Amino acid sequence: MFYPAIRKLLFQFDAETIHELTIKGLKSTGKSPLNVFYKQQVQDKPVTVMGIKFPNSVGLAAGLDKNGECINAFAAMGFGFVEVGTVTPRPQAGNDKPRIFRLPKANAVINRMGFNNKGVDYLVSQVQAANFKGVLGINIGKNKDTPEENAKDDYIHCMRKVYDFATYITVNISSPNTPGLRSLQYGDALDELLVALKSEQKVLSEKYGKYVPVAVKIAPDLTADEVKSIAKSLIDNEIDGVIATNTTLSREGVEGLEFGDEQGGLSGQPVKEKSTLVIKLLSEALDNKLPIIGVGGIASSDDANEKLQAGASLVQVYTGFIYQGPELVKEIVNGL
Repeated sequence: MFYPAIRKLLFQFDAETIHELTIKGLKSTGKSPLNVFYKQQVQDKPVTVMGIKFPNSVGLAAGLDKNGECINAFAAMGFGFVEVGTVTPRPQAGNDKPRIFRLPKANAVINRMGFNNKGVDYLVSQVQAANFKGVLGINIGKNKDTPEENAKDDYIHCMRKVYDFATYITVNISSPNTPGLRSLQYGDALDELLVALKSEQKVLSEKYGKYVPVAVKIAPDLTADEVKSIAKSLIDNEIDGVIATNTTLSREGVEGLEFGDEQGGLSGQPVKEKSTLVIKLLSEALDNKLPIIGVGGIASSDDANEKLQAGASLVQVYTGFIYQGPELVKEIVNGL
């Protein structure tokens, strides 16, 4: 695979510039013979989670393909499932640049993107154009200028738009880069949101004649009591799955490194232990009542197996993929 050879060159340039060029390249080649440069055969190791049959347990986490422009390209790399987004009702530019920072010595990334995306209508148009037959997750969020008390309206709007095109829907309430978003993880605010989502899910399942599972994505920066409280809300409201975890606000593991004090969410190797701990706590609290998708610091099959042993049923990669490329998918699947 060519990726390791060119990574050194790519890392000489601004992270977001390279990301945008990569997305353009993958978008234009996803359905063409040029996908030979990243297409690979991966073992078929099917697993059924949330009532969905996944070809393998390794997925692409949300954030890399925010607008759903490269679904076919990522599928060609052998991912068992692809999650696109986070998408918001209206297009938004996100936070000021620069807003992505690589920390190679820690195999980490800090980002403060702020849900930059072209809006849910554009994402749906891209999903339709992809005509993808595999497992597709669509990750939904709220616009930055939507008041916290009206957040559920944004999630419901997005759910209605994407329901017929998603294999499952992820509700992102854990990004650290949208003010007030993480407060939706707690107490009455969480229950109010989940009640509204489940009600809308029922309406939509009747409308489209199919049941699309809903998962909730949570943060790694939670106490044991907070994890237990979230687990109870997920069970009580019959949520279908939970994704653990998003990026961390902690800077443990990157102290003194260039860009280590930049604001935003930290992902990659430094979040691995935090994520695994949350998965263990969740697994105990959920008592097999709903499945966990593990994400955070996965850069090898050993890392993935650690998440599975902690209680996850599936895993997703993001930062490890940035550092290692498509070969990481095959390595993990082979090692499961």
